[in-house]
Amino acid sequence: MHNHFNGLKTAGLLGGLWAILLVIGWFLAQGTGSSGFILLFALIGLATTAYGYWNSDKLAIRAMHAYPVTEAQAPQMYRIVRELSTRASQPMPRLYVSPTQAPNAFATGRNPEHAAVCCTEGILGLLDERELRGVLGHELMHVYNRDILTGSVAAAIAGVISSIGQFLTFTALFGGDDEDRNPLAGLALALLAPIAAVVVQMAISRTREYDADEDGARLTGDPLALAGALRKLELGVARAPLAPSRQLVNASHMMIANPFRAQDVSRLMSTHPPMAERIARLEQMAYGHRIEP
Repeated sequence: MHNHFNGLKTAGLLGGLWAILLVIGWFLAQGTGSSGFILLFALIGLATTAYGYWNSDKLAIRAMHAYPVTEAQAPQMYRIVRELSTRASQPMPRLYVSPTQAPNAFATGRNPEHAAVCCTEGILGLLDERELRGVLGHELMHVYNRDILTGSVAAAIAGVISSIGQFLTFTALFGGDDEDRNPLAGLALALLAPIAAVVVQMAISRTREYDADEDGARLTGDPLALAGALRKLELGVARAPLAPSRQLVNASHMMIANPFRAQDVSRLMSTHPPMAERIARLEQMAYGHRIEP
């Protein structure tokens, strides 16, 4: 398996988010003469991260209006997830279905013991069992790789930075006659920091998608099944996209495919790598390397 060093990339990108947050705190400390801002923003970042981490499953499931299903209601999902969970020596997650024809799936939960996997009605009708198995393997690896924690940290810090940017934009914190203050620098920081934070957050999500693709293909032993599913999902999402509400935007990074229309989000701001690149990597795994189940 080719090593894309995504763990190292993720650590570096998270460090970048914290650096942006601390730079804002330092700038505010310089403008107000109080160094407490640096500590304050660090604590806010930690608090919002903890909230997102502990409530990530509830927030995502609520955003998709998903409902829990029994084995009698979704026998195929249960059969596949039970097999893959057993193969990975992990507990069986809770299973949900979202009543939308937009084809997608996501996994959430702070750890394997508190995990949930959700498929939309659209994806269950679109994919055959082999392709669905590839998708569910991908989603389970998000849980096993602790990507929910990574995503929660990134989203929380980016959210704090965006809120601070809005606060700075609508206040006169950097105004006045104090020669040490620089209004233009403050305005630039207020505008650019949230953009930079969101871009970094999106980059983190993209690196985790590559990892889940590769690790999920190893779990199922069938990378071409996931590649085929991604092809169908790209077309399916184009036919039935979701409207980018605030709740769905916050949950979109958890989904296996970007749920919105291509024109609703630029490549730079996308939470997902291009489908063509993901498919090409999976095909390289299938044809260039032996996959051990």
